[in-house]
Amino acid sequence: MDRSADPCHDFYQFACGGWMRKNPLPDGRSRWSTFNSIWEQNQALLKHLLENGTFNGSSEAERKTQSYYLSCLNTQRIEELGAQPLIDLIAKIGGWNMTGPWEKENFMEVLKVVSGPYRAQPFFSVGVSADPKNSNSNVIQVDQSGLFLPSRDYYLNKTANEKVLVAYLEYMVELGMLLGGERSSTQIQMQQILDFETALANITVPQDQKRDDEKMYHKVTIAELQLLAPAVDWLDYLLSSLSPLEPNDTEPVVLYTREYVQQVSDLINKTDRSVLNNYMMWTLVQKSVVSLDQRFENAQDKLLESLYGTKKSCTPRWQTCIGNTDDTLGFALGALFVKATFDKHSKDIAEEMINEIRSAFKEALDRLSWMDDQTRQAAKDKADAIYDMIGFPEFILDPKELDDVYDGYEVSDDSFFQNMLNFYNFSARVMADQLRKTPNKDQTPHVFGETYLPHLHRVSRALNFGGIGVVMGHELTHAFDDQGREYNKEGNLRPWWQNSSVEAFRQRTECMVDQYNRYTVNGEHVNGKQTLGENIADNGGLKAAYHAYRSWVQRNGEDKRLPAVNLTNDQLFFVGFAQVWCSVRTPESAHEGLVTDTHSPPRYRVIGTLANSPDFSQHFNCPTGTSMNPGRRCELFTDVKIRHADSVLISQNAPCQPPDCNVFSDGSTRVDFVLVWEEPLSSQNEESAGVNPAHLKWRGQFLRRLKRAGLLQEQKKVVQAKTRVCFVLLSAPWSVLCYYAEEINLRVPLQVVNSPNLTWSEQMLSRLSLPNPMLQDVPNPPPCFYTCEFRTNKLQRFLGSDNEETFFKTTQRHQVLYEILARTPYGSVSKGQVGIDRLLSEQVFTDAYPLHEGRFKLPTPQMSPQSFSVRQILYAYWAKWSCWTRYQPLDHIREYFGEKIALYFAWLGILFDNGGTVFLSVFMSLWAITFLEYWKRTCSALSHRWNCSEFEDIEERPRPEFTAMAPMTMRNPVTGLEEPYFPENQRFNRTLSGCMVIVVMITAVLICLIAIILYRSIVGIIIYKSSNSFVSFSFVNFYSSPVYIAFFKGRFVGYPGNYNTLFGVRNEDEVEIMVAEEEDESAAEGVIQFGFITIFVAACPLAPLFALINNWVEIRLDAQKFVTEYRRPVVERAQDIGIWLPIMQFITHAAVLTNAFLIAFTSSFLPRLYYRYTRDRTLSGFVNFTLATSPGNYSREQSAPCRYLGLRDENGEYRPEYFHLLAIQLSFVIIFETVGKTMIPGERDALSSSLRQRGTRPSPPLKNESPPPNLKEIPEETDSDSRQQLR
Repeated sequence: MDRSADPCHDFYQFACGGWMRKNPLPDGRSRWSTFNSIWEQNQALLKHLLENGTFNGSSEAERKTQSYYLSCLNTQRIEELGAQPLIDLIAKIGGWNMTGPWEKENFMEVLKVVSGPYRAQPFFSVGVSADPKNSNSNVIQVDQSGLFLPSRDYYLNKTANEKVLVAYLEYMVELGMLLGGERSSTQIQMQQILDFETALANITVPQDQKRDDEKMYHKVTIAELQLLAPAVDWLDYLLSSLSPLEPNDTEPVVLYTREYVQQVSDLINKTDRSVLNNYMMWTLVQKSVVSLDQRFENAQDKLLESLYGTKKSCTPRWQTCIGNTDDTLGFALGALFVKATFDKHSKDIAEEMINEIRSAFKEALDRLSWMDDQTRQAAKDKADAIYDMIGFPEFILDPKELDDVYDGYEVSDDSFFQNMLNFYNFSARVMADQLRKTPNKDQTPHVFGETYLPHLHRVSRALNFGGIGVVMGHELTHAFDDQGREYNKEGNLRPWWQNSSVEAFRQRTECMVDQYNRYTVNGEHVNGKQTLGENIADNGGLKAAYHAYRSWVQRNGEDKRLPAVNLTNDQLFFVGFAQVWCSVRTPESAHEGLVTDTHSPPRYRVIGTLANSPDFSQHFNCPTGTSMNPGRRCELFTDVKIRHADSVLISQNAPCQPPDCNVFSDGSTRVDFVLVWEEPLSSQNEESAGVNPAHLKWRGQFLRRLKRAGLLQEQKKVVQAKTRVCFVLLSAPWSVLCYYAEEINLRVPLQVVNSPNLTWSEQMLSRLSLPNPMLQDVPNPPPCFYTCEFRTNKLQRFLGSDNEETFFKTTQRHQVLYEILARTPYGSVSKGQVGIDRLLSEQVFTDAYPLHEGRFKLPTPQMSPQSFSVRQILYAYWAKWSCWTRYQPLDHIREYFGEKIALYFAWLGILFDNGGTVFLSVFMSLWAITFLEYWKRTCSALSHRWNCSEFEDIEERPRPEFTAMAPMTMRNPVTGLEEPYFPENQRFNRTLSGCMVIVVMITAVLICLIAIILYRSIVGIIIYKSSNSFVSFSFVNFYSSPVYIAFFKGRFVGYPGNYNTLFGVRNEDEVEIMVAEEEDESAAEGVIQFGFITIFVAACPLAPLFALINNWVEIRLDAQKFVTEYRRPVVERAQDIGIWLPIMQFITHAAVLTNAFLIAFTSSFLPRLYYRYTRDRTLSGFVNFTLATSPGNYSREQSAPCRYLGLRDENGEYRPEYFHLLAIQLSFVIIFETVGKTMIPGERDALSSSLRQRGTRPSPPLKNESPPPNLKEIPEETDSDSRQQLR
């Protein structure tokens, strides 16, 4: 054991840490466990027995066992033969295109030979076993097969498994060359085989989808199978495989993967015959190379390293041969072992234990309220009917019976390869012989093998029950797991559970699937569905074994404690259980286990099982909320008692709780959230009253899953005139609050900080010794704290942790409840049927909200303000209209409504306390800059004081709906945390959809712009070709836009004699100072320009006043509604005002740039300055300077002189002064924009930087203050392991 580990934090480390430290992974091994240690000891004993020179077996089977073992040890003979035995076999079958000529039209012949007498399994597997629906008879069974790598995932997930696929191809090529192939040709053909296996993997049914035997079972005749998969001549194939039996086309066959068999037939038909032949021969080759010389063993070293992380095997040859012998002649080898080691007393102890465990299991059935009586009795009958196979089958000790088992199997002394082939032939004959016989239960897998019984502890029954007893209980529970429960006591696949019990069972198993899905190994998640059966067996086996142990203690008294262990016997039971699964393994082996093994990784077989055991938590005194006692337990064979009232009908005259108490009808359980829906009053049955059946189903599933999440519920109904309003009150118990507080990173207090919090105006008025009319004394100011993220294992260090009722603030409880509501599915997750928001939009629920705390009106008679509730304080000191001149109690608002709403009101009220407001009336850009700067400083200070600094970068979590719908998680390389993740193909579809929406919107805007341009152009052409009756229309069309007048009017029309045209039409009429009849139009244009400029400038001084009035009214209105009228919103954390901050920054930048261009290009400010400092300081002649003379030919044509606005000479070319002035204007824009930009607060201003350097403190400490010592003791944990503490 590892005594330094906390058993309530990581019991696997506590129980196995010492073993793992003393048992590093041996060379050449991918995994090592306590079972391996025991098996290695037993192997040494078997080696001694088989190599004993005086060996004299009592049966022919035992002598065959020794001959087989010695042939495997005879490496000299194996090396002499080399690859020739396999080469001869290939030639005998018909050749292999890889190594030489082959018969091209022999597909069926090769298939029959390879999968018949030599038991390879290309395409599919064929066997004979008990009919699942008739256990007293055997039947032919066909299932999917044909992959060499451990799982289909290795073929399909090519990016993650590229190393394995490369090594596999190299292994294939090397084997082909060892058998006589040429490298380039072998490389090409082996790649074709690999591609074919990938195609097989693509149609192979995943392992976790094969757990429902009822759905997988399909019984057909051979004739029907022929129609389903015509690529194979099934009758001919089965006649060959089952020879000398002669089944006909009416012979029944059980298919376990009907769709796969159909698809593999299609794949065979469309695949080249040479590829099929190569593939079938490859399945035989890979099965046979184990019995060839050392070169073939060396060839697989790199493949084994990539698959399992093992270097070149250092396993002694004798151990390899013991394993091969056990696989081939297991019963005979077992007989040798039993005779040498078995103690009948051990078997007696084991039989007593299994009887105790069976009784405890049956007693547990009596305590299950979710199981109906009929199903319960049938389950007890099944438990009694289970056939005990403890230790070994008795027939192996009878030489005659043992010889009968291996009768017909020929074993030679000098050819290990031939012995292997003989065994394959023998197995095929035995399989055929079983078809017409009754299944032999003696030769089925054992509950507990003879290998481990000698290791029963002679002193401690606690260790025996915790170790071997749990394994027994595990196997017993398998009869009632998600697959075993489908078989009745006779072992037949048929329904025997009542529907209500089936549904209750499935609901409880969903909890276990979710629990184990959360566990990760090296960043990969455990497949809770694939491992469900074993997880059920682990949990049920532990419970049954522990209760059996306690029953034994009650009858026999406690064992003596083991010396020097310092553990009670009950604690020793759980240590014994955990130490059964102590193991170490390579990362590659761990990955292989996750994708192929139906068992959870050993670590989580311990942690997951014990986290669901209240007995473990009790005996190790694990507080609720610790990793090993999370509070949320998934218990299948225990009746979990949850305190709730299912349905309480309250009439309008029924007494109710005091209005200030948000509690259940028991008077103590707090109400944290309320769900509401309405139903017709006309019928007690909603469905008969026209309610959508889907809504009923979704609502029921949602409420049931909330219960499984640990929420307490109480339902109340209020009868109205035509409807019945249903309320479901929800409450989160302490364990659930702790679990989700750590999950969503709630911040909790460590130490109070007494720091002054003064606003800008307070500081200014205080320095000037002036009274502050905006100050008010608000009672009960919420204190500021040093805080950190909640961690259950550090609970005792947080302020107020001694009181579970008040430790979490009401707003934090609301956050936890909303998190659960938002992530709980009510239907198909893939269809987005997740969360309360979706249910509200579907009108399944009418509303969902937390409750206000007490009344808002002040008590009468008048009481001390210190006795007011937070809601009453907000009403009296904030929501009343008389408080308009006072500072807002932002800390109280945050305490009651959360940071997001508090920041919203801080934003509305900032104008009351912003020194920059004075300058707004002088210069709008300066106002925008100062306003934005002040807001960022205020926001930074508030978010720092409220401990939500860097929230969006660090603490903000994905939306619960997004988390629930994400199919997988992936470690964030920056934060190191596990985050929801959508695969690239799904993200591409979502991104494409979003981009299409944006493209459509942009296209619509562009169409509108083009339409306006065409409209203006067409109207211009019409006006140009028509009479003066359209002049007024033209005037409105072109001159009604002040922006057009300011920036575009007269800029692109040319000059007299050289006007710009579009389709032969002038862009617009320039104002010419020459013709009398155009003076009215020019005057009108001047009025409009004057009005635009006047209004634009005159509005600036009024902007602060309008903003003050608007915000003053809005604060009072919103405060009234939030405190007195609105339902209480769910608390949301925030750092600032969200998207509005970057919008303000953009507007500020745009304002600075726009004002720069306005001043430079639309006013005469710069031209006057230029004229003043280059020509005449008195501006004499300035007007003539700005006017140009039209070209002479134009004046002669018009018979009148013409002057127009512009810096051109008489030829229409720009004068040098134009370029001088243009340079000055552009320089002014650059300088203006640069100065303004430096004044605009950036993303990382000095204030924010200084605050971030102070850590997570809400405000700077006083000189005599020091950081709390326990702040250093609670580091911010970001590693994903820390998030597993409550899982």
